[in-house]
Amino acid sequence: MRYLIPATLLAALAACSSPDAPANDATMTGTGEYDGVKNAAVEPVTLPAPAANTVTPAPAATAKLEADYLGKWIGVEGMVLDVKKRAGGGVTLDMVWGLDPGDKGTFPGSVTAEGLRFTRNGKDEILVPSDGDATGLKWLAGKKDCLTVKTGEGYCRT
Repeated sequence: MRYLIPATLLAALAACSSPDAPANDATMTGTGEYDGVKNAAVEPVTLPAPAANTVTPAPAATAKLEADYLGKWIGVEGMVLDVKKRAGGGVTLDMVWGLDPGDKGTFPGSVTAEGLRFTRNGKDEILVPSDGDATGLKWLAGKKDCLTVKTGEGYCRT
């Protein structure tokens, strides 16, 4: 059985298959426009410059001194941190950081602009100055002078 296809339909189909034809059957002008509509182009985005009066303090300007870390810090459920000055420089951290009997130890540490850096069980950690709310521990909420390793592990001054 043969089908007859009108010539106008064949012409329309042929126009659609042309790779240069726009989707809306507009005609291209010599300026790169289709019937007055400019081709879509991605314009570069320029971010605004920071305000001239914005002052960001250097980390060292807000850093605590070694003496600010020395002493006992209390966590919850037996968690405790005792920071002592170490002969030859730096500090020593005596810690109980969890309920597991193996979650205790003594580690050498150093005072940096960010906080107290130490390595525990092969992982680099940092005790960051914070408040009790930042520890994520409800029993320390509201305290002002604290150190936080991560949510769920923090210590505050008594």
